[in-house]
Amino acid sequence: MIRRFAVALVFGAGSFALAACGGSEVGTPVLDAEGPVDAAWNDADVAFAQGMIPHHIQAVEMAALAVDRTENPAILELASRIQAAQDPEIDLMRSWLQAWSAKEMDGMDGMDGMDGMDHEMSGMMSDGDMAALEAAGGAEFDRLFAEMMIEHHQGAIDMAQTVIDAGADPAVRTLAETIIAAQSAEITEMQDLDLG
Repeated sequence: MIRRFAVALVFGAGSFALAACGGSEVGTPVLDAEGPVDAAWNDADVAFAQGMIPHHIQAVEMAALAVDRTENPAILELASRIQAAQDPEIDLMRSWLQAWSAKEMDGMDGMDGMDGMDHEMSGMMSDGDMAALEAAGGAEFDRLFAEMMIEHHQGAIDMAQTVIDAGADPAVRTLAETIIAAQSAEITEMQDLDLG
């Protein structure tokens, strides 16, 4: 039997665990820092990673636009944090998909088949939305960035809650809980900005 391993980062306290992934509904036993454990994963976990990767990629693209389009230190700092948090999460979810022998989806294809989700619920920006954000600058950029990122974050929170309710992998649950906590706080932060 072939075993596939993926490093699952557990956020906080610098701890980590190894999550196992097999080709069936439930993964195979693996070792973590304390010894053998049983790690389970299911279709909801796979769909979450497939959908959240393009979702995170778009958030990182939105954040990258801030560097040349605003001088607002609050927006710049938030954009930097979004990139710093979500880039490693993309790498983590890609490692899960590789271990599960599941393919990475392109763009909105990653949202198809996710129970309880549709494209509107995901919070993904359209090509027109992204073009408008890219064309904006100064205070107009700040306003659009906050409005769009709030909607985008809410979509991620909805996706994370779905996998908490339907998934099986404890590492996926940990990431989903991290996303909910971090992005809920960032929504509040953006709502409190005085952007005129």
